[in-house]
Formats: sequence, structure tokens, C-alpha cells
Amino acid sequence: MSKKFRYLVPGTVLLAGFIFPMALANAQAVSLQEQLAAQYKLVKMGSDTSGYSVVEEGTLLAIQKGGLLGVPYSDTSVQNNKYEGGVVKAPNAMLSKGIGFGMKKFGKEQTTKLFAKSDKVYPTKIDVNLEKDTVTMGIVACDTCNKTDPPTYNKTNVVFVFPKGSLATASAGQVEDTIGTLLSISSDDAKQGDSGQQGGDQQQGGDQGGQQQGGQQQPAAQEQPAAEPASIDKGMTTDQVQTAMGKPDKIVNLGTKTIYYYKDMKVIFLSGKVSDVQ
Repeated sequence: MSKKFRYLVPGTVLLAGFIFPMALANAQAVSLQEQLAAQYKLVKMGSDTSGYSVVEEGTLLAIQKGGLLGVPYSDTSVQNNKYEGGVVKAPNAMLSKGIGFGMKKFGKEQTTKLFAKSDKVYPTKIDVNLEKDTVTMGIVACDTCNKTDPPTYNKTNVVFVFPKGSLATASAGQVEDTIGTLLSISSDDAKQGDSGQQGGDQQQGGDQGGQQQGGQQQPAAQEQPAAEPASIDKGMTTDQVQTAMGKPDKIVNLGTKTIYYYKDMKVIFLSGKVSDVQ
């Protein structure tokens, strides 16, 4: 074996030792990013002469712990709040005042807002960083849900900090469980779906009543009861949902969480039972 070849082989092995772990880490980050994106639909914001507004709603989230510091959506700056070990760590107050002082020199005022527990928000972005063991989620207030008038659509970033080296091996379900301790998926979406279905049932009942009243002279044999619409209730098992709705178009298994995708909706299961419908 020539000296040139003897030097080349160790160098190639060493280079591969750097490239393959990096490629694997990037693949894991992309996979986790995709799975989180499938769980959390991002809101679409727009603006016109009247200001900013929600163009397309995202997954509605409910804040479980107060203390997140935000600013109006119109601000060019954004606050970064850390969430580590179940504790909210808002940005340094002196740093925020310094930014505000700097903005005053340009004739602008910075208004900060503390989000309260139970405030409803939409996700605006999700970024996974395996090297830093962080998942950053941008959020914006649902002013119509929170009955904020005039609307300001306060925004902020939440940096979820995981133990060193743990994010690379964590499942999407484990990451979502951590996110859920601060930003849980709101049950309002499911309630709205249920109320819409109940309204449809009442309307159907009214139509049937009108048909019966107007057709009393028709033979009873011609009257056929309408088939009851398929329904999904909270707490149903996967088998019960498939019995009611049929097999889903796609199934995403995230550990303790499973998502069934149908044509116009998705059904979310926690520990094998329905927890939300979107």
C-alpha cells in the first residue's frame, strides 16, 4: 500500500465521521419539524388600510401559565421568552426598556403586553434546533377569542429549552407534551364543531317535522327515516371512530398521540381516545 493511499484512507474515514452524524441530525430535525407542523397549523396574517388581521386561522392554543411578554403585531421587534423546567422566563426588563428607549429616538413607542393564563393564541412559526436543544414557537393573540378591542394582535416567541442532548432522541409526542404544559390545544375548536353539528341536527329535525306535517295524507309506508349523520365524541376509541367515519386517509403515530387524517378534518387521540377534532 502506497503512502499516499495510507494517508487517504484515515482522512476519508475521519471526514465521513463528521458528515454522517451531521446528516443524521439534520434528518432528525427535519422529521421532528414536519411532525410538529402536522400537529400545529400556522396562522396566516394579513394587513390592509385598517391594520393587521387573521386571514386564515391556525390551531387554537390556550396559554396555561401567565408571564409571556409580547408586543403588538405591528412592531418590527419581537420578544423571546424561555420556557425551561416548567417555568416561564420573560425577557430581561432592562433590555426591553433599552429597546423602547432606542425606539423613542426614532419617534416610535414600544408597548409591551403580558399574556395572561387562558388567553387564546395561534402559532405563527415552529423552529427546531437540535444543536441547542430548543424548539421555538411564535404565537399571536386571537383577539376575537380574547375579546380584545381595539385589536392589537400581540405577538411573541416562546423558546422551549430541553435538557442537553435530549431533543435529538425525543419523539414528537414527547415534545408536544412539553409544549402542551404551556400552550395546550384549545377545546374551543371541537366545541364549535359540535355546536355546528347540533345546529344541523336541529335543522334536519325541523325539516322532517315540516315534511310530516305537509304530507299527513300520504301513506305512512312512503315515509322513511333519514340516516343519522356520523358523529365523533370526545373519549371515543380509534375503533369507534373508524366504525363511524371509516378508515382514515393517513395515520400519524406520535407515541402517546395519534392523528387520523380524513378529507376535511383530522382527529387527535391521546392514549387511544379522542381529545380533539380539527
